[in-house]
Amino acid sequence: MAEEKLSFEQAFTFNLLSNKKFTFQQDPKISRLLMKWSMLGRITTQAFNFDQFFQPYRSNDFAWNFFQDPCVKDNLKILDSSGSWSLLGRDITHVNVEVVPCTKVSVDIFDPIYSNGILRPSGHIVKCYHEIYPDFDELRMLLLEEDSDNYHIISPSDRKEFLFRLFKHMVLGGELCQYEDVIDPYTETAKMMYKDLVSVQKDPDTKEISVVTTILKVSAHDHGGLCYP
Repeated sequence: MAEEKLSFEQAFTFNLLSNKKFTFQQDPKISRLLMKWSMLGRITTQAFNFDQFFQPYRSNDFAWNFFQDPCVKDNLKILDSSGSWSLLGRDITHVNVEVVPCTKVSVDIFDPIYSNGILRPSGHIVKCYHEIYPDFDELRMLLLEEDSDNYHIISPSDRKEFLFRLFKHMVLGGELCQYEDVIDPYTETAKMMYKDLVSVQKDPDTKEISVVTTILKVSAHDHGGLCYP
C-alpha cells in the first residue's frame, strides 16, 4: 500500500516526440481551408510523452508538472503578441485546468443543425441579418447568440464536447476569416482533427466503441499574467 501511494505522488516527466506527425497538418486541402479561415500558422500541434500512470483526477498535478518540466520549457511553442511563434522558456506560477468532455464516437452531434432552418437542402448556410456583423448567417447565430431562435437545439452538454468545440473553432475562424457558404468543409475538418487527436477502444463483450482520451483545456500564467495559450 505504501508503494502504491508513493507511485501516485511521483511527478510526471515529459519528452518531446519531435517526429510525431498529425494527419490534418499534412493534408493540403485542410491547409488551404485553414488559410482561408485565417488560421494557418496560428494553430499548432505538438506531442510529448510521459511514463507515469495518469488518472483524470490528477489533471491539475499533470498540467503543473507539464509546465515545470525542462523539456517542455525548452520546446513548447507559444504565439506571442506579434503573431510569431516562440518557445515557452520561462517559469510558470500557476495553471488553470478544465476537463473537456470527450465522449462522441460519431458526428450525430451535428444532426440538429441539418433540420432547423440553418441549412438549405443543398447544405448551403442560410444568411441572416445581424445588427453588428455584416454578411452574417444562421450557423454563426447558433454558435454565438444565446437569445437566437436556434441556440437551444444544441444541448449545453453537447456544446461542451471536444468535437463541438473543434467545429465551433473552425466556423468562427481567425481575424480575417473568409466564411464558407456550405457546412461540409467545417464538419469534415473538425472530424479529421478529432480522429487525429482522440483514441477509441472497443469493449470485447459489448462491442461498443468508447473514447479513452482525456482532453484538458489549460491556461498557464507567469509573473506577468497569462502566457499560454
